[in-house]
Amino acid sequence: MAKSEQRLEAVQLRRDGNSIKNIAKKLNISRSSASVWCRDIILSASQKQRLLEHAIKNGQRGRLMGAEANKNKRLENISTQEKIAGSMVGNLTTRDRFMLGIALYWGEGTKSMRSNTSITNSDPETILFARHWFEQLGVERNMFRPYIFISETHKHREKAILRFWSEYLDIPKTQFAKMVFLKGRPKKIYDNHDSYYGVLALRIRKGSTLKYRILALIKACKEKAGVAQVVRA
Repeated sequence: MAKSEQRLEAVQLRRDGNSIKNIAKKLNISRSSASVWCRDIILSASQKQRLLEHAIKNGQRGRLMGAEANKNKRLENISTQEKIAGSMVGNLTTRDRFMLGIALYWGEGTKSMRSNTSITNSDPETILFARHWFEQLGVERNMFRPYIFISETHKHREKAILRFWSEYLDIPKTQFAKMVFLKGRPKKIYDNHDSYYGVLALRIRKGSTLKYRILALIKACKEKAGVAQVVRA
């Protein structure tokens, strides 16, 4: 069995209420692997009770309670850090958003003079922020020409994928380019197959002047940050 398939089966077994020990035994994998693969699965009260009863019979109650305590501690730590982060960031000004957009394009945007002005990412929130930033630079909504790239295994979901991106970005479906289906069998099988919407390239029609301005902004940021490449004679 492929490792990715084992991982999906481990997740399903966990959701069915199996213990980490049983999952490891059934799939012939180490307990550590089973634990890592299933650590984010949230069990129902009845599933937890069944596991607890089984653990008691096998003298593992303390270990199970310890694992639950560690998981709760991790979740509490994540929540604490999110609150700290919110306090550190505070409210974003227009300039803050402007500078974030430059940084985003610096990392995810096209830099080649021959390529269209575009930011590419699979995270919908990142793409939505990119749309707002482009509009901050004067791009009108009808200038967007989004391209969607996704494995051909999702071809049966084409309408749903297009509908998702169109509604989320508030861009008419008619402005989207023909969806690009990537050939070849994926190396991994993901549990979120039906909630994955591919990679979107948010391209701009006739955006040459805009690209020159963005690249100039990135160059200025590099110089101000002291990381601009030194050209030697």
